[in-house]
Amino acid sequence: MNPISRRQFVKGLTAAGAASTLSFPSIIRAQGLNEKLQVGFVAVGGRAHAHTQACHQHGLHCVAFAEVDKRRWGGVLEKEGWEKATGYTDWREMFKNHGDELDVVFVTTPDHTHFAPSMTAVSMGIHCYTEKPLTWSVKEAQLLTAAYKANPKVVTQMGNQGHSMQGWRLAYEYIKADAIGDVTEFHTWTNRPVWPQGGDRKSGSDPVPDHLDWDAWVGPAPMRPYLAPDRWVDTEGETRRRSYYHPFAWRGIVDFGSGALGDMACHTTDGIYAIMNPGYAATAEPLEMTGPVTDQYPAGMKVKATYRATKDRPGFATYWYEGKKADGTRFKPDTPEELLSEGRELPFTGNLVVGTKGKMLVTGDYWNGPQLIPSSRRAEFGRPPQLLERSPGHHKEFIMACKGEKPREFSQSNFSYSGPMTANIQLGNLCARAGKKLELNEEGVITNDPSINELAWREPREGWGPLVQKI
Repeated sequence: MNPISRRQFVKGLTAAGAASTLSFPSIIRAQGLNEKLQVGFVAVGGRAHAHTQACHQHGLHCVAFAEVDKRRWGGVLEKEGWEKATGYTDWREMFKNHGDELDVVFVTTPDHTHFAPSMTAVSMGIHCYTEKPLTWSVKEAQLLTAAYKANPKVVTQMGNQGHSMQGWRLAYEYIKADAIGDVTEFHTWTNRPVWPQGGDRKSGSDPVPDHLDWDAWVGPAPMRPYLAPDRWVDTEGETRRRSYYHPFAWRGIVDFGSGALGDMACHTTDGIYAIMNPGYAATAEPLEMTGPVTDQYPAGMKVKATYRATKDRPGFATYWYEGKKADGTRFKPDTPEELLSEGRELPFTGNLVVGTKGKMLVTGDYWNGPQLIPSSRRAEFGRPPQLLERSPGHHKEFIMACKGEKPREFSQSNFSYSGPMTANIQLGNLCARAGKKLELNEEGVITNDPSINELAWREPREGWGPLVQKI
């Protein structure tokens, strides 16, 4: 069966409401015509639960899935109507055996294994939703951006759900209404990491449990021994388990995760890219780091990036704050006078937007509640005119575009947007790993030290790259 023909047929059914089966003899299956989008999952446990649940609620049919930990297979098999889905521990087997059946794939693995299945899906003409950060490296993000352009019938989305919320749209409308003048600086801070960072690689090895495919979990990264979670007793006497890799602590390890930047910047800096449309950064540099990058990212750091002026706006700078300093205090911007005068402090996480005529505070991780400061300025200015359409929801806009109910770009965190955004975010980790300021041209190529471009890409472990790459 030709996969493109089937996807065009499903799209036609949605648009027209019905079609004669005689018109499409090559796409009728033995079990009868199936009008539902057919979905596959690369990972079904942890964060993937939100996606399996959403797809089930929206009426998609799961054909197959890949999950390295068999204890998590219930995330699909326990859902009504999905009991017969075929499960694998290796995502490559899912594509090899079911690629011609799949309309949509969701990728929700650790950061280092996002790229290969996502590139495979897009290159095969399969709609693809990939969790944030879109990729582990700068170059991978650039390649997925190119693949989106080269495969114009494929709908894509990155899983930064705040992009479908109202917050950044309201901030955009304040800025376009000249509420704070020209933007000169963004300061973004987070409470992450909440996993181990700042340490070196732990030695030793443990037997791999029968339920875990360790080879598939490591995937494109260099192979290392499995380590079982430690058991420890907390201050209240409860016995707990602390993982080193699977299922959680991988985020702080360079080979597998992207640290606090990869975990949260696709949420907390999303408004910057949506509002400013900045292109690639001109420079990225680590201003402060709590120790060097070893097997893990530092326990804390402050990173600055600068962006070029365009015909519509002047250049601007961004500042990212994560983790703790050597003295244990958090990296965080100074509280502005506009808040101190009202007895207020900066929230736990958020953004401070500095303009030539004033400032705006954005609370939380998802650009929640942007507000002009001080409160007297907010009362004086009022609410800006609405300029942007609101989204029906992150999953819904993606699924509507997959069905052909809306244009491809209705899925707004598509790879043409989230690819360059992810590349810029990963530049923060790249300059930390390099330990120096990076200068880039407008195509995102490092120019002041070309050898650093090698760190922007990692050759996958043999056999673990994309099965297909069409760019």
